[in-house]
Amino acid sequence: MERSNLKKDNLSMLETIAMSVAIVAPTASMSLNVPLMTQTAGFSSPFIFFVSMIVVGFVSYSIIKFNQYFSSAGSLYTFTKKSLGKKMGFTSGWTLLLAYMMLVAGCTAGLGTFCSSLLNVFGIHIAWLPLSLIFSIVMIFVGITDAKISTRIMLIMEGISIMLILILSVVIIYKVATTTGLSSVPFKTNGNKMSSIASTSVLAFLAFIGFESASSLGEETKNPKKYIPIAIISAVFVTGSFYLLSSYSQVVGFGISSEGLKELSASSLPLTYLADKFISKTYGTFLILSAVLSFFSCSLGAACAGARMLFSMGRDGIMHRSMKKLHHKYSTPYVALILIIVVSMVIQVSMFYKEGTEVFEYCATIGSLAILVSYLFTSIGSIVYFTRNKIWSKVHLAMPVLSILVLMYVLVANICPIPQFPNNLFPYIVLGWIALGFILEHKFKQHVDEKIVVDDKIDGVTENIV
Repeated sequence: MERSNLKKDNLSMLETIAMSVAIVAPTASMSLNVPLMTQTAGFSSPFIFFVSMIVVGFVSYSIIKFNQYFSSAGSLYTFTKKSLGKKMGFTSGWTLLLAYMMLVAGCTAGLGTFCSSLLNVFGIHIAWLPLSLIFSIVMIFVGITDAKISTRIMLIMEGISIMLILILSVVIIYKVATTTGLSSVPFKTNGNKMSSIASTSVLAFLAFIGFESASSLGEETKNPKKYIPIAIISAVFVTGSFYLLSSYSQVVGFGISSEGLKELSASSLPLTYLADKFISKTYGTFLILSAVLSFFSCSLGAACAGARMLFSMGRDGIMHRSMKKLHHKYSTPYVALILIIVVSMVIQVSMFYKEGTEVFEYCATIGSLAILVSYLFTSIGSIVYFTRNKIWSKVHLAMPVLSILVLMYVLVANICPIPQFPNNLFPYIVLGWIALGFILEHKFKQHVDEKIVVDDKIDGVTENIV
C-alpha cells in the first residue's frame, strides 16, 4: 500500500532548528552577500542587515502565529490557503516554489564555485558547473533519506562553518580596535537614498530567506507548535546577530576608506582574504571549505523544504498526483525532491557561460523577490484569519501591517527606478511566473471538479446497485 503521510514525531527541536538555519545559510551569505551589497550601499551593509532583521522579525510574527494553529508540510502555502482561500493559497505556494528552485540553483552554483576555489588551492582546476551538477546528484540521495539524517548533516555542516567565521570576526574586531580603532560608520546610512537602501535590502533579505522553512516540518516534528516557533526565532534573531558581527568585521577589516571599499566590493572571497590578512593562509583555506559546507546545507535544505510543500499541494489535488508519492522506506517526498533538483540543474546548465557567483546573484535575487511575495500573502492572510476568528485585537495588527508596508516598498523599489540589466528583468520574471500560476490553477481546478463529478456518478451507480 502506498504511504500517504510523512514520518510523524521524527524530529527533535535541534533537528527542526537545523532546517531553518541550514536554508538561511549564514556562512554562505557572509561569503558572498556583503561584497555585492557594498556595490550599491557602500559601507552601510551592517545597517541594512539590522533593518532587514527587524523587518523579517515583523514577518516572522505572522508565520509563528500560524504555526501555533497549523502543523503542515505546506508551510506558507497552507497558511495562505487557510486564510485567503484555495486560489491565493495556490498562488502563494506556486511563488514559493519558484523561490525554492532558484535558491537551490543559486546556492548549488555557489557551492560549485567555492569547491572549485578550494580545489585550486591544491592545484586542481575544475569549472564550477561540473562540480555543482555532481553535488546536485549527491543531494538527491541525501534528501531522499530519513529527514533525521539530512537535518543532522545540515546542522553539523552549518555549525562548523559558523564557528570558523565567528572566530575570524572576533579576531578582526580585536585587532582593528587595538590598532586603528573601530568605527560606527557601517551602522549609518552614509548618504544612501532610501531607494538605494531598499534595493540593496533584497540581498539582505536573501540572507534570511528560508527562516520559515522549519514550518515545512510541521508533520514530522515531535512538538511542532513549540519547536517550530523556536526554530523560526533562532533563524531570524540569532543568525541576524551573526550577520551584524560578520558584516561589520568585513567592512572594518577591509578598512573605512575608498580603497578598502573598492577592494571589498570587488572581492570574490572576502573572508579568505581577511583570514590571510588577520590569521593565516591555512585558516583562509578552511573558510573556503566552510563556505562549501554551508552552500551544500542551504541547497539541500531548500530542496527538502520545497519538496514537502509540493507534497502538500499534490496531496490537496492542485499539483500532479506524483508529487504526493513518498519513499517506501524513508517516507520522504522523493519525486518532488528530484523534480526541484533536476529543474535547478537545468537552470544552472542554461547559464553555463556565466561565473558561478553571477548565477548565484541572479537566481538569489529572483528567489528573494518571489519569497517576498509569499511573505506578503502570509502577512495579509494573518490579518484576515486571526481577526476573522477573533484571535487578534487591534494591537496585534501592528506588526503584520508594518511588514506589509515594508515588503510592498521593497518590491516597488526594485521596479522604480528601473535597475540596470539584467536586474530590470527579474521582477517581471516573478510576475510572469505568478501569471502562469493563475492559468495552471484554473486548469487544475477544472481537472479536480471533473474528477469530483466522475466520483459522484460512480457513487450514484453504486447506490442504485445496492
